Amino acid sequence: MSSDRLLKGFEVELFTGREDGRNVGVAARAKQELTGFVTEPDHRNLEYVTAPQADYEGLSEALLSPRRQLRRWLMDQDLTLLPGSTLSLGDTQHFERSDPNNPYHALIEATYGTAVVTASVHVNLGIDDPNDLFAALRLVRCEAALLLSLSASSPFLNGQVTGAHSQRWLQFPLTPARVPLFRDHQHFISWTEAQIDAGTMHNVRHLWTSVRANGPDRPHQLNRLELRICDLITDPEVLLAVTALLELRVQQVLRDPQTHDPLHSSSLSLEDLELLSMDNDRAAAQSSLEATLRDWHDGHERSCRDWLKQLIASVTPLAHELGLHEQLQPLQSILMNGNQSMRWLDGIHRGQTVEAMLRGSISAMRDEEMRGVCVSAERALG
Repeated sequence: MSSDRLLKGFEVELFTGREDGRNVGVAARAKQELTGFVTEPDHRNLEYVTAPQADYEGLSEALLSPRRQLRRWLMDQDLTLLPGSTLSLGDTQHFERSDPNNPYHALIEATYGTAVVTASVHVNLGIDDPNDLFAALRLVRCEAALLLSLSASSPFLNGQVTGAHSQRWLQFPLTPARVPLFRDHQHFISWTEAQIDAGTMHNVRHLWTSVRANGPDRPHQLNRLELRICDLITDPEVLLAVTALLELRVQQVLRDPQTHDPLHSSSLSLEDLELLSMDNDRAAAQSSLEATLRDWHDGHERSCRDWLKQLIASVTPLAHELGLHEQLQPLQSILMNGNQSMRWLDGIHRGQTVEAMLRGSISAMRDEEMRGVCVSAERALG
């Protein structure tokens, strides 16, 4: 079965802090004392990366094992892991550098401030052929808002309700401000080199958009699609459901580009699709599943929730073929009960506080890790 599936790997960013939801930065020490963790420019969050694998079996454990290791280390300092993708109770007035001597971190602080201090999950799918990769990138760019809507988990900032479901995506500085839907690999190479020459990108990593091409020697050697738009999804089963939907859509465009590649199957130009995708991303960041989006096929408006229902139905036959139907099931609960932001905001509307919402989710994160231990033990016993 794995021969029919793409390699998948995750980059997971996490906030650390106290049980009351207050942020406390320890990233530099965690990097020194633990294996597998790297720092972000601000030390209140840190990152780990999972090894790529094709099958979904074992991906949940790959996501949870580093969290358990980090949690044990944090417990000795009366600290914990925090849910959400923004400084929900944190101080956005001050940047807290993880490496004061790093000049690139100095540039980030001076240019963007705490707008970049967020937590998210990046999903990487292995695609070696450049033509396949850029067809997939065009499709995912046009549907990235749907994936953000499933993952939204940042309605709070500085202890306040922001009014957005993904405050992270609204505040994060997209760089460069305009990124085209690339026609092919050479277009990407020429555009990247022009951005670096113009100073709008400081290096090949300085491309912050909803989805991008990645590889060992950007922009020339590429081997994967990197979805960057999703907020932090702490529940591994939900994250794998979103990943399965992403993979199935990519599998569809690889099998039938004439039907699924916007370059061939949209009535809009690539320039119009660029603007449409940016507008959809902002609308999804504001209202997630309740947003009204524009369909990339023809530009007509449609409900985000209805579009997702149609999309899940369209990939279901392929999901059965690839043995991924069960992986998709958690998406039905999100469509019915809302994403993390919507559930938090429902609690706020019922009179709960931001602090209470965070405390409950801090406990839920701990429970997710314990459930993962139980599932692994059951599988080991057969």
